[in-house]
Amino acid sequence: MNELALYAQLPERSRGRRFPEKEHAYRSVFQRDRDRIIYSSAFRRLQYKTQVFVNHEGDQYRTRLTHTLEVVQISRTIAKALKLNEELVEAIALAHDLGHTPFGHAGEYALRELMKEHGGFEHNLHGLRVVDYLEERYPDFPGLNLTWEVREGIIRHCTYFDCPQDVPEFSKSASPSLEAQVVEMADLIAYNNHDLDDGILSGLLRWEQLEEIELWNQARLIVEQEHPDLKGDVRVHQIIRCLINLQVSDLIRSSSARISELKIESADDVRDLKARAIGLSDELSGNLKQLSGFLLKNLYRHFKVVRMTDKAQRFLKELFEVYLKTPEQLPYSTQKRLKSDCLHRVICDYVAGMTDRYALDEYKKLFHPWEKV
Repeated sequence: MNELALYAQLPERSRGRRFPEKEHAYRSVFQRDRDRIIYSSAFRRLQYKTQVFVNHEGDQYRTRLTHTLEVVQISRTIAKALKLNEELVEAIALAHDLGHTPFGHAGEYALRELMKEHGGFEHNLHGLRVVDYLEERYPDFPGLNLTWEVREGIIRHCTYFDCPQDVPEFSKSASPSLEAQVVEMADLIAYNNHDLDDGILSGLLRWEQLEEIELWNQARLIVEQEHPDLKGDVRVHQIIRCLINLQVSDLIRSSSARISELKIESADDVRDLKARAIGLSDELSGNLKQLSGFLLKNLYRHFKVVRMTDKAQRFLKELFEVYLKTPEQLPYSTQKRLKSDCLHRVICDYVAGMTDRYALDEYKKLFHPWEKV
């Protein structure tokens, strides 16, 4: 790890774990958190959870897992340049989507509606529940017993699609760590540019439509000047690569300048900030919002994506209702949670933890008469 700035979060200054543990001889607390997340069941299940395109649409599209790895890569680049704690950034980035449902935001919308009278559902809050309670790997405590700083990064993750809920344990400070802020922006950059890439690959986005996007035109001109004869997939990949580089470079410059202007000299100073210190310049921020708006209009609301979304919501709701009517159909390991949690929350946890393909298989078993149960 590179030399840390004064405003980086030091592992020895961590606020600790919920359950005290003897720390490791040569791994920092944030290294151990990273490892616990990687070895968790919830992390492995991200491999078969939707980013935009449902798993059976094709193997070449991004999943929650590949998206997460891309966020890690972008986050570490930014953290290294700003001399922040790369280990903490990596742990938060690896954990930031653990609370996501199958079928992307469609699954979240379905569970939010089903749970509105029973405590609600929000994927950041559920991600915290996963690492604090649902993972069962250790004899002395529930969950993964992560550090306060990683748990803060999960619950206070804020992007266009995230609406963090107020949790008293984490709401005493105005802002989360700079490391958590880096992951927020890396997530935003990753999903905008990689969803654009997948949209082009799928054929749902046409080349001529892309000329509406200012950032796309900037990146295209740079690539065409350097490689005027590029065609096909290589051309698209180089433009996407250039897009990400433009945004990451701008973010590093702007954030470094903002940290200096705000006279941030310690990790504690960050907690008093009313606004995020990590962010793009005004120009690039406007351009990224334009890209997000383009994707919302032309990809996320494309009729084929809307069909996938609607279908996913319908059969997740049907699964939920079947379990609610006859909870004996739940696996024994899930039924035992009924001793401590209400039925709606137990079913919600079970459904939220499903992968796309597990949910599809479960649906077949419960509704298709010739399918083995």
